[in-house]
Amino acid sequence: MSEDVSKRRLGRGLAALIGEMDQPIPVGGETRTSVSPDRTLPIEFVSRSPKNPRRYFDEAELQDLAGSIRQHGIVQPVVVRTIAATNRYEIIAGERRWRAAQLAGLVEIPVIIRDVDDRTALELAIVENVQRADLNPLEEALGYDQLIAEHGYTQNDLGEIIGKSRSHVANSLRLLKLPEPVRDMLAEGSLSAGHARALVSTPDPVSLAKVITAKGMSVRDAEKLAQNHIKSQGAPQHTEPREPKDSDTIALERSLSDRLGLQVSINHKGGGGQLKINYTSLEQLEDICRLLEAR
Repeated sequence: MSEDVSKRRLGRGLAALIGEMDQPIPVGGETRTSVSPDRTLPIEFVSRSPKNPRRYFDEAELQDLAGSIRQHGIVQPVVVRTIAATNRYEIIAGERRWRAAQLAGLVEIPVIIRDVDDRTALELAIVENVQRADLNPLEEALGYDQLIAEHGYTQNDLGEIIGKSRSHVANSLRLLKLPEPVRDMLAEGSLSAGHARALVSTPDPVSLAKVITAKGMSVRDAEKLAQNHIKSQGAPQHTEPREPKDSDTIALERSLSDRLGLQVSINHKGGGGQLKINYTSLEQLEDICRLLEAR
């Protein structure tokens, strides 16, 4: 089986692996089912994965889940794998449940044990968190970047596995270009992914991020602020003033930008005009060329 086919099968099989559905799951060439926990394990024998893309856990939400676990137990088992030459296990999916179970005082937890390699464990952890919307935008971007760097995934590969568009992956990865203070604001939730994307191409994203949070700006207002800042920092241009764009043109620009994951500008006059696509790397240029050649 080719690597690309294996990646697609992984994406399709994940929901069954992490849930309680009676569906076949391809793991290491075998087909298995997971409808109930394989066993229970002492909670101290289970540890988190250092490569889990999720880094932030809301304390209040963990306390709420712990209260539910005290009343009803863990409804969905934690997916783990064995750690070689030990009697310990590493979490693939379910770290939040494991943390809450500790707060609830459980001494044992139900688990599903899967024998998978490092790459598959990382893939499953990232896709599980993305499909459950458990990651903040920065964690999601770091997860994608980790798969690309360590296992040679392309943006198209990731889009197929997680069920998102290539432009969604590209837009997520753009967030990693932001300076650390802005990334911290994104991780803690004071900035949304939409706000942060508007700042990627600006000369001073940190100052603009502070303005956006202080004023509680919408994403659209943040985009206008960023555009005005870019214009004010550029060299003066002696061009004739342009008429403001109509709402249909602006909507089309947004639609194309979302699809491509790149900034698109349309200048329409009379019966013709210009379509401008901005790219910031050779990889993005290659993506545009591939799209045009495929038509």
